[in-house]
Amino acid sequence: MTDWSVESWKSRAALHQPVYAEPAAVEQAVRKLRSLPPLVTSWEIERLKHELAEAQAGKRFLLQGGDCSESLADCTSETIANKLKILLQMSLVLVQGARKPITRVGRFAGQYAKPRSSPTETRGGVTLPSYCGDLINSHEFTPEARQPDPHLMVRCYQHAAMTLNFIRSLIDAGFADLHHPEYWELSFCDNAALQDEYHAMVRRLSDSIRFMETIAGQSIDDLTRVEFFTSHEGLHLLYESAGTRTVPRREGYYNLTAHLPWIGDRCRALDGAHVEYFRGIRNPVGVKLGPRATADELLALLDRLNPGNEPGRVVLIHRMGLANVKRILPPLLQAVAASDRRVLWVCDPMHGNTRSVNGGADPARKTRDFNDILGELDASFDLHASAGTYLGGVHFELTGDHVTECTGGARGLSEADLDANYRSTCDPRLNYEQSLEMSFLIGRRLASA
Repeated sequence: MTDWSVESWKSRAALHQPVYAEPAAVEQAVRKLRSLPPLVTSWEIERLKHELAEAQAGKRFLLQGGDCSESLADCTSETIANKLKILLQMSLVLVQGARKPITRVGRFAGQYAKPRSSPTETRGGVTLPSYCGDLINSHEFTPEARQPDPHLMVRCYQHAAMTLNFIRSLIDAGFADLHHPEYWELSFCDNAALQDEYHAMVRRLSDSIRFMETIAGQSIDDLTRVEFFTSHEGLHLLYESAGTRTVPRREGYYNLTAHLPWIGDRCRALDGAHVEYFRGIRNPVGVKLGPRATADELLALLDRLNPGNEPGRVVLIHRMGLANVKRILPPLLQAVAASDRRVLWVCDPMHGNTRSVNGGADPARKTRDFNDILGELDASFDLHASAGTYLGGVHFELTGDHVTECTGGARGLSEADLDANYRSTCDPRLNYEQSLEMSFLIGRRLASA
C-alpha cells in the first residue's frame, strides 16, 4: 500500500462532496476532528471483521438497520433507546429462526450524510441546494440553512459520541434484558392467526432463556454479552479521513468513526475517490450494489478493495428493487462464486422500492410498500439458494418509533395515512410494528431453509 495515504483520495474525482465557501473554516473543522478521541476502537473493528468472516461461512447472520439519515435533533434518550430496542427484538426473532448467532450493526452514531439524486430542490418556484444530511447542511428550506457548513462535521462527531456513550451505557446497565416479552408490542397485528404465531414465538424465546438459566444456574446476562456495532455511509471524505488513524501495535490505518463504513451505489466508481479511500483502511467495508451493477465491474472492485481475499473484509449489499432483482442479481452471484471471492452477501430491500406519492405535492412524498420490500427479500433468498450462495444478512432503514412513512404491513397503512406522522427528512423508514413484523417473516423463512 505504498501508493496509498489518508489523503490520496484527493487526487481522484470525488462525487457528492460539499462545496464550502470558506477554506479556512474547513481546515479549522478538520483540525478539530483530528484532535478528538476516536468513536470506536480497533479491537472492536477486528471483532466485527471476525464475525463477518463467520457470516461469510454461513455460521452467522447479519442484521443491519437504523435511520436513513440521522438528525442532530433526534439525539435524545428516547429516540436512541427505541432504535436499540427494535434492533434487539428483531435480532432475537432472527436467532429463533436462523438458529445462528446474529451480528447486530446499527445505522447510527454517524449516518449524518446522504447523496441526493439532484444537487438542487425547488419549492414554490424557489430553487435551493438539496438537503444532504446534517453533516453538510440543514433541512430548513432557506438559503442560510442549505449553505454547507464545515463546523457541522464537528457537531455531528460530538453527537455521534453522545449516541454511542448512551448505547453502551444502556447495554451495560441491562437494557438488553430478554426476560420481558410483555414489552413486545404485538397489538398491531389484527390477523388472529399471525398474532397467535408471533405471541407463540415470543413465548418460546422467553422459555428458552429461562431454560438456559436453569441449566447454567446463573443469569442469562452472565452467559452472554450483547454486542452492537455501528455503520454509516462513508460519503463525506473529509470527515472520514479526519477520523482515520494508525493504532499502536497494529498495522495500517483504521477509520475510527465507525466499525463498518460503506460505499454507496452512486460512489463506487473504480477510479473514484471513495474506492481510493476505502481500499486503504483496515475496517471491513460495505459496498451497495444497485441495478446498474455488472459482473465485470464487481470483480474489478473486489480486486481493488480486497486484493488479498481477506475473510470478513467485504460486505456486498444488493439493493436492486423488486422489479430488477431477478434479472440483475444472478450474474453477480455466479461471477463472484466462480472467482472464489470471500464476500458476505446482504440484501437491502428498501432503496430499490422507493416511489413518490401525493400526486405532485411540493415536495413529493416518498414512500415504500411493505409487500415490495418483503417481495425483494423473498426473491433474494430464492436466487441465492439457486446459485448455491448464502444470503447472510439484511439491511433496513427503520426506526423504533411509530412513524407513518411506509405503506402496508399488518396494520395496513395506506398512502392516506402517511401524513399522520411522517418525520423522515430523506427516505421513508419501516416503523416499529413493520420492523418487528418483518423480522418474524424473515425468521419464518430462515427456519424453513
